[in-house]
Amino acid sequence: MNRFAGRVSIVTGASQGIGETIARDLAAEGALAVLVDVQKDKLEAVAASIVAAGGRADTRVVDVGDTAAVESAVASVAAAHGRIDHLVNNAGITRDGLLMRMKEEDWDAVLRVNLKGTYSFSKAVLRTMIAAKYGRIVNIASVVGLMGSAGQTNYSASKAAVIAFAKSLAREVGSRGITVNAVAPGFIVSAMTDALPADVQKAYLDLIPLKKFGLPKDVSSAVQFLLSDDAAYITGQVVGVNGGMYM
Repeated sequence: MNRFAGRVSIVTGASQGIGETIARDLAAEGALAVLVDVQKDKLEAVAASIVAAGGRADTRVVDVGDTAAVESAVASVAAAHGRIDHLVNNAGITRDGLLMRMKEEDWDAVLRVNLKGTYSFSKAVLRTMIAAKYGRIVNIASVVGLMGSAGQTNYSASKAAVIAFAKSLAREVGSRGITVNAVAPGFIVSAMTDALPADVQKAYLDLIPLKKFGLPKDVSSAVQFLLSDDAAYITGQVVGVNGGMYM
């Protein structure tokens, strides 16, 4: 239960959902979880809960689309803890709509958070990881980045981009002891899925061979594997966590 003892793990978008679960699970395995989000109150509540459960947590309130703020936050983490072993680029937003009606600001907002945030955090941690000759970066993509989704051209494009980003960065830093991979979740249980009408849920389930929606824990388990020593020879890969929705 301590496979990440001594490690420092940055998780963006960690105040709720998949990011929160990843952070909690890393802390439960001995890592110091550095939680990043713009929602200060939620972030601090999650961190306090981790500490109450016997884990270690730190927080940084950061807009991942603000490069200067990202660089400052990463520098402060490195200074405070002396290392950065893991980065999980999970922060993401949606602004759905058909392309012919999509506002430019909705396109820009999604790319700014989902893609630029991944760029900014990955670039910021590299100096520390290269110096240590060790690092693990995992980008949280999406099944729609592989198969597309009507009404989500901006979101799908951003998630396809973070997959290509992971593959390209993996080629750049592999010789430095750093692996870079992506996890592409499918339909994961959330407040949004719970609110869907029964007929809509059934329509989605019909597309999934396992006939059930995934849980945040399913995604977290894949992330933990890629961050672990068991995945030391895996880089530039995309792990689908989608129940067979896309193969």
